[in-house]
Amino acid sequence: MRLWARRPDLAERINATFENADYLPGVDLPSGLTATSDLDEALTGTEAVLMVTPSATLRVMCQAIKPHLPEGVPIALACKGVERRSGYLLSEVVSEELPGHPVGAVSGPTFARETALDHPTAATVAFPFSYQDRLTPEASPAARLALSLSGGGFRPYVSDDLVGVEVGGAVKNVIAIACGMMSGAGFAENTRAALITRGIDEMKLLAQALGGKRETVTGLSGAGDLTLTCSSTTSRNMSLGYQLGQGISRPSCFEGRPVVVEGEVNAVSVTDLAHRIGVPMPICETVNAVLHKGADLQEAFTALWARPIEAEPYALDLSLAHPAPDLPLQFGVS
Repeated sequence: MRLWARRPDLAERINATFENADYLPGVDLPSGLTATSDLDEALTGTEAVLMVTPSATLRVMCQAIKPHLPEGVPIALACKGVERRSGYLLSEVVSEELPGHPVGAVSGPTFARETALDHPTAATVAFPFSYQDRLTPEASPAARLALSLSGGGFRPYVSDDLVGVEVGGAVKNVIAIACGMMSGAGFAENTRAALITRGIDEMKLLAQALGGKRETVTGLSGAGDLTLTCSSTTSRNMSLGYQLGQGISRPSCFEGRPVVVEGEVNAVSVTDLAHRIGVPMPICETVNAVLHKGADLQEAFTALWARPIEAEPYALDLSLAHPAPDLPLQFGVS
């Protein structure tokens, strides 16, 4: 197993210590792992590739690895999001840049440190299934990768709904920022449960509109990952929202360190995609307004709660004007 590191000094330290002290301090890495900063060395002879680059740099990374990839090897994405300018799901970015390779995703409730410490963890491995894959599912790229990843505390499940899995991964980060904002502002479990539940609904609507399955969103890559990300400031998305909810300015969050927060980028790309295809996603729109359009957090979430009253389920076609749209939420009361 080979690990590509962007910085040569980091690759050398990993090989010398079997520890990634920069990102997973105190965690012993497998003795069979070799790190390198040379893409050709990392990819020559490989049977599968797992890409964990930030979503914003995925296209550039695909272009970089293209000359070194063996023909036809499966590529699985562990990054999550929607490309901002094109509105593509990340698998579509890879397919465009690296044609001829099966493209899938590994997604689920997996904080890196807990996974590396072999805490019992479950995730979904998703690839589109060809006709031949359906005849012999055990030989499909999804099943083969799931078997390769299985062991110890890590338990993968197999899915043929790549779109549903990717939508869950992209949207959950934005909803987690919303949960963080409201938790940081002093609200508690009622509020977080409402945002998680309605966030799942936004995932379902977008997944279905893009050709995915609504039931995928209730699985590990949707509800599972969303619940984890919205429940702990170990999540950078939840943590960013929490700090903003406390009134900390964006440049001062994370003590001023340049921390990449995927939901911050995807707040724009997800809402742009939703507008383009006519899918209502009010929670994501609220987060985008606060992060990128200068909206006041208290006013934005008050407006979110004062939207017209709708039915649940949607089969009951109903929309009622809110009786008190100007009554503000009581921020600062806990």
